[in-house]
Amino acid sequence: MKPVPHATSLRRAPVQRRSAERLTRILDACAELLDEVGYDALSTRAVAQRAGVPIGSVYRFFGNKRQMADALAQRNLERYTERVVERLSRTRAEGAGEGDWRTAMDVVLDEYLAMKRTAPGFSLIDFGNQIPVGGRQAEPNTRIADRLTDLLSGHLGRRPDDTLRLVFLVAVESADTLVQLAFRMDPQGDEAIIAETRELLRAYLGRVLD
Repeated sequence: MKPVPHATSLRRAPVQRRSAERLTRILDACAELLDEVGYDALSTRAVAQRAGVPIGSVYRFFGNKRQMADALAQRNLERYTERVVERLSRTRAEGAGEGDWRTAMDVVLDEYLAMKRTAPGFSLIDFGNQIPVGGRQAEPNTRIADRLTDLLSGHLGRRPDDTLRLVFLVAVESADTLVQLAFRMDPQGDEAIIAETRELLRAYLGRVLD
């Protein structure tokens, strides 16, 4: 199974610092409005007003709100990756967790839960597989599964081959379904369901990775 390439949603990448800062404001405004009004009521005009930029600045980067939300999802993935890398580096520096998939799994799940609870717009968009929100034809979590394969293969001392990609895709899809259930039950995530999710992942990954 080959990784699925993901083309950027930007019409035009920012070159100057001023343009990059404007793009950041647009995505920040998009995230805030997603929490306030949801995806269906989100509009490019409202984002422009919240960001304090002309509507033309939004269309300079994005053709529609779907592309804007997808760019936010990509930014979420980059920030999530940074958090996971930082946590894993810290555990290695402390002499714990090197090569241990259980430690890596806890880091991956805990950082996802932390963003789910605190990052604006993340509860609706996360890494993009839910766009448009609630769609029954949501794409598989290939984007995050591929990123985790590339990120964790070295930590686990394994080759990032198709088998490992499939394992992480199954784990991510399973965890995603259960985490969505946990947050439907409780705005902060039902702890009992999260605990069951952790046990399910340990049982599945233990069979494959031990």
